[in-house]
Amino acid sequence: MSRTEKPGSTLPREQNGRGPRPNAAALLPMAVFLAIYLGNGIWFQYIRPVEGGMGFYVTSVPVAFGIALAAAFLQNRKVPFDEKIHICARGLGDDNIAVMLMIFLLAGAFSGVAGAAGGALNTANMLLNVVPPRFAVPGLFVISCLISVAMGTSVGTITVLAPIAAAAAESGGLPLPLCVATVVGGSMFGDNLSVISDTTIAATKTQEIGMKDKFLANIRIALPAALATLVLLIILSIGNGPIFVERHDFRFILTLPYFAVLVMAVLGMNVFAVLLIGILLFLAAGVGLGTMDYTLAFAAMRDGTAGMFETMAVTVLVAFISALIRAGGGFEAILAFIRGRVRGKRGGMLGIALLTAFMDAATANNTLAIIIAAPIARDISDEFGVPRRTSASLLDTCSCITQGIIPYGAQLLVAANLTGLTGFSIIPLMFYPFILAVCVAVSILRAGPKPSGRRKA
Repeated sequence: MSRTEKPGSTLPREQNGRGPRPNAAALLPMAVFLAIYLGNGIWFQYIRPVEGGMGFYVTSVPVAFGIALAAAFLQNRKVPFDEKIHICARGLGDDNIAVMLMIFLLAGAFSGVAGAAGGALNTANMLLNVVPPRFAVPGLFVISCLISVAMGTSVGTITVLAPIAAAAAESGGLPLPLCVATVVGGSMFGDNLSVISDTTIAATKTQEIGMKDKFLANIRIALPAALATLVLLIILSIGNGPIFVERHDFRFILTLPYFAVLVMAVLGMNVFAVLLIGILLFLAAGVGLGTMDYTLAFAAMRDGTAGMFETMAVTVLVAFISALIRAGGGFEAILAFIRGRVRGKRGGMLGIALLTAFMDAATANNTLAIIIAAPIARDISDEFGVPRRTSASLLDTCSCITQGIIPYGAQLLVAANLTGLTGFSIIPLMFYPFILAVCVAVSILRAGPKPSGRRKA
């Protein structure tokens, strides 16, 4: 009897001890999810737009996954219902899922208390005051990179900086689409690299590697792309005439917790300790300076954790669906498809990159794309000799590239709503995601042949 079967099981039998035989029909639940979520998103965004809303957020992601889970349970009626429940429970019982859920809660509390204390706004104002006005656009890029690394959220960064970018464009006579695109691009840099970003948490925990390992793998790709973008923006700014950019007051002490969190994470400190210390530092700074009181602090942490509930619910539902798809042979069908078309480490990396980009384009959510693609990426990693730190880096990087340039993603929709622009007017000036895509392609081409044996990191 195979290790995936219980007595009387009718699931596809394992082949050579590697897993169930390929069965593309097991992928039906994901097709159901994409049809409901992507179909409704396109309908309500472009065909019958929702006034004052974003079409891809009309349909609840957990509800769409709930319907997909129902479809998974209705498949293969020969398998007893109790056995399917057992498969789901086993999928949710993975240690990394539990750790990921707990980190989501802490990251939400950190984000909430940091925002209430005024950390993001004070950090942005501090950085704006040191940027030469002539180089306001490159300065906005650097600021958005740093703020997003500190906050761990691209949408949060855009919410803070897009109005500042609009004001800078108006006062300095700068092109508004360029200023806004620069902020959006920089926000994707931090979303990709931040140790408290939900994309980083999802990528590292699903690939079973440490935050530091993924950060070091990512920065080799993201930093050259950011530097190239910065050089391009500086060149474009050299011809600017005198520009006036309004200066703002800030409190330096409220910027320190962000930098402390970044340093602790890069040094390899446990992520739970990093987030707890960050929360305590912001509590002390905010209460000490009077920017928030005791009750506001707890309300902010409540709101921050509540903001993570949907992501946590999606994580649980995807764990259920992925377990059923894996047991039914769906993942093995994808691997069989890839085996017939790619070879070696480069092929495995390309497979992970394209799979992640497709999932993000389909779901318009980079965290969700990672959670869906991660189990398959892990199998590809082991099959083709791709180090786990590389697969985690590709998951995060490729999802951020796609998320940054799709006009129906939350980042461009929020930026457009805040500034009165359209997503299509911003996309051509999104230099960073396009340069990052080139850097990813170069990293895949430079990858060596498949190493002997399997390894995780």
